Amino acid sequence: MLSIGVVGAGKVGAVLAARLREAGHEIIAAAGESDASRDRAAALLPGVPLMKPSAVARSCDLLLLTVPDDMLPNVVRVLADSGSLREGQYVVHTSGRHGLAVLAPAAAVGAHVIALHPAMTFTGTSVDLERLDGCVFGLTAGPDERLLAEDLVRELGGRPTWVPEEMRGLYHAGLAHGANHLVTLVSEAMDLLAAAGSADPAGTLRPLLEAALDNALERGDAALTGPIVRGDVQTVKAHLEDIKANRPDTLPSYVAMARATLDRAVTDGRVLPIRALSILRLLDAAVAPTSRHQDH
Repeated sequence: MLSIGVVGAGKVGAVLAARLREAGHEIIAAAGESDASRDRAAALLPGVPLMKPSAVARSCDLLLLTVPDDMLPNVVRVLADSGSLREGQYVVHTSGRHGLAVLAPAAAVGAHVIALHPAMTFTGTSVDLERLDGCVFGLTAGPDERLLAEDLVRELGGRPTWVPEEMRGLYHAGLAHGANHLVTLVSEAMDLLAAAGSADPAGTLRPLLEAALDNALERGDAALTGPIVRGDVQTVKAHLEDIKANRPDTLPSYVAMARATLDRAVTDGRVLPIRALSILRLLDAAVAPTSRHQDH
């Protein structure tokens, strides 16, 4: 078993460390400066001392870096330049966007480097521990580190998928587009239902969204239903008018998603081009800038 240190006791770091502790590893220290990080560490990692990042790095066999994407390059560079990393140590980050290149300063001192990203959204509470079961982890590692990377994923309760270094950004974009934008989409849909007078927008949407999500994951575009794929021009027109009158803040995203949906429905032949053109003209007009005519 390894001694593990965590730099970034945020929502991800505290949860992963707690699961690795359950698997038998010693969580020797953690770094987290905010009150929220300290509270999470106290709840999920009781008894684990909080130290400065350099002290955490020096104290462990495996350093888990769970800091935000934009901070990661600087954190790695500072730890390497300060002599806090050493030959033979494992340095693992959990960024979806980054691969191994960001860990080059650690590799330069002889550390083993691994990119290990959980395809999951985190609350930073014990609820997340169950959600790790069956979670897919996007891995990037060299030949000498592959076995340990897969072992870590297994101990976390997850399943590995290998992501080439040059595809990390695209991999992460797919996850963000699907999960992060889904939250925005659902929130806007609830706003529209609330504006229409629904007393329980979430309860109204839940059965429909659960069925739509399951169908989409199983069947892809073939699961598509609704006015766009049926070519219901007048229904789309009514949507645009009502949204503009009641929740105009939602109009740009409705139009953007309608255009993307229309493109896919035309490509697979379910909407005739002439009907698609009518819908496209409505969408374009809905978000076209209003011109002001002045008398001269």
